[in-house]
Amino acid sequence: MQSYSEKVVVVTGAASGIGRALAQQLSMQGANLALSDVNMEALEETASILRGTGKVTLQKLDVADRGAWEAYAEQVKADHGQVDMIINNAGVALAGTVGDLSIEDYKWIMDINFYGVLYGTKAFLPHMEAAGEGHIVNISSIFGLASQPLMSGYNASKFAVRGLTESLRQDLDIAGSCVSTTCVHPGGIKTNIAQSTRFNEKSTEITGASADDSKAEFERLFITTPDKAAKTIINGVKKNKRRVLIGPDAVAFDLMVRTLGSWYQKVIVSVMKLQANQNRKKNKTA
Repeated sequence: MQSYSEKVVVVTGAASGIGRALAQQLSMQGANLALSDVNMEALEETASILRGTGKVTLQKLDVADRGAWEAYAEQVKADHGQVDMIINNAGVALAGTVGDLSIEDYKWIMDINFYGVLYGTKAFLPHMEAAGEGHIVNISSIFGLASQPLMSGYNASKFAVRGLTESLRQDLDIAGSCVSTTCVHPGGIKTNIAQSTRFNEKSTEITGASADDSKAEFERLFITTPDKAAKTIINGVKKNKRRVLIGPDAVAFDLMVRTLGSWYQKVIVSVMKLQANQNRKKNKTA
């Protein structure tokens, strides 16, 4: 897909962050957009700032709802006539130890982060094959490259997205399909995901920081803007890349895992213990 002019692109989680930035840049490149989110007020704000001339449709969509996906795919086809690309971007975060998180916690994050991506992929793949061209972009994470303590639910969902997408790419290659796919691994992006992260109480004991402080620490790691992330994704699709790393931290994590193998876990644990001790000392002197 060398040009987005007149292409119909579906973007989930388009109310903010990377999703909004993607909508803006794709709009400027002449794409027709089908945007969705659970937050309609913010989604309408996204639509209001678009400067392209393409058609834009909005839909409130819970990506964890399989039935809603099937109906949405048919609606987009009816509204736009075809579908050329879907970017499965919507996602949430969860923090806590495996022992303290409930099965319901894991189900919540997997339903959104993994099954939401699977439903979107399955719902729109036939439409893209029918159009004779298409691309599926699934957003994994830096945590789909290397696992982190206290993030097992998020890690599991993002590794699952990576596994799904890489296998899908191979399926499509073997079949000689007209559709391709790219797995995206963003590092720390300046979005509101930290503020919406669910923190288990046990995680605050381990880190030595309150939930609010943990969110603030998390946000300090966000070094790449959504605009930069969106540009990297769009260019990666044009080059038909299998994997797109966003930000120097994603590149560093990828290199660390390739270099150290499973030993990377010891490095991360050591860093986390050091940070937790610093947090406790800070709290005692406060």
